Amino acid sequence: MRDSASLRMTTPEVIVKIRPRRPVEGISSVLVSFTEDGAIDFDSLAENILRTADAGLTPAVNMEFGYVERLTPVERRQVLDLARDVLVTRTFVSGAYIGDQDGDVLDLYRESVATIIQDGGTPIVIPTEQLGKIGAPAIIRFYETLATEAQSLLAYEVDPALLPGGRIYSAETIGEIMAIPNVVGLRHSSLNRRLEWERLTLRDYVRPSFRIYSGNDVAIDMMMYGSDYFLSVSACAPEAFALRDRYWRDGDARFYELNDVLQSLGMLAFRPPVAAARHSASQMLKLRGRIDVDRTAPDESKRPASDVEVLSKIIERLDHLQHIGHIHS
Repeated sequence: MRDSASLRMTTPEVIVKIRPRRPVEGISSVLVSFTEDGAIDFDSLAENILRTADAGLTPAVNMEFGYVERLTPVERRQVLDLARDVLVTRTFVSGAYIGDQDGDVLDLYRESVATIIQDGGTPIVIPTEQLGKIGAPAIIRFYETLATEAQSLLAYEVDPALLPGGRIYSAETIGEIMAIPNVVGLRHSSLNRRLEWERLTLRDYVRPSFRIYSGNDVAIDMMMYGSDYFLSVSACAPEAFALRDRYWRDGDARFYELNDVLQSLGMLAFRPPVAAARHSASQMLKLRGRIDVDRTAPDESKRPASDVEVLSKIIERLDHLQHIGHIHS
């Protein structure tokens, strides 16, 4: 076991990982919003799914920002069908989620994955407490089995403090998952830069074509180091994230200022309690006129009303930077 000092990376070791002008693939969760009476606002959801795709990001539904753990199986299917209907032939990602259903864990996930594939989506396995009880050898067999039924499958590694049932796997386990042909990427949400850098190094050694999707909403610049991203904060401003990505690809120095403003949004939205980030997104989208009310699910953590003024300033700055970049939202 290495001591903590040996885990530290020096500045040169970090800098050499930066990949200027690398095209970045961005996946963005889409927020599920609610009407005044607490029903899912499917009209706004459809518009925001389309807006995300039109910006150049891949929309993701039935994720944390989609309240996947609070929706009923029928509601999750309605959201999935909506994504299929509004995107037609364009790609999207959907969470394969089994909640607290009784039954064989593998069979339950296989059913969820099959439903997503049937609707034309790419499934990502959302950890649950049932899945979290499976040991390392079995989790590899679990992914191998699911991958035989999907041309493209995404794995998900997440700190249990962020998602019940989540796990951070050993490097050996991640390497085995990377080697499964139809598992094409991993969403990594440890919120730990060093660990994500280690995942990138492992990826480059095991399977360079494999995608590491950063789920670090408080370090959105991880895409500079070879990560792609699968973020939630991007639901607040998909056009701005897409513009930032183009700046990076083109070697445009305007990348840095735009990235700084987007990072301030991530730090504000994802400060503790992290669960209240969904309310931050609702506040932002209401200010944008993209949802009617900033209502959250019942008993959800909320942000103070004073955040609205801060979010308004962020929007003003984003609007200015996007106007300079000739992108209008």
